[in-house]
Amino acid sequence: MAKKGKEKNTLNKSKNSKLMKQKAAKIRTEKLRNKERLEAIIKKANDTKNKVKE
Repeated sequence: MAKKGKEKNTLNKSKNSKLMKQKAAKIRTEKLRNKERLEAIIKKANDTKNKVKE
């Protein structure tokens, strides 16, 4: 026999999957931002090191 009424728990599942996607995207962007920041710091350090040698 089929259940009557609204399907159980579908709204919570969709909300959870949406939130988990948001969380994964946030982590991905933070990692990318950190990587770019560190690359800029390393480049600046290497540039100053090269200027000192000259």
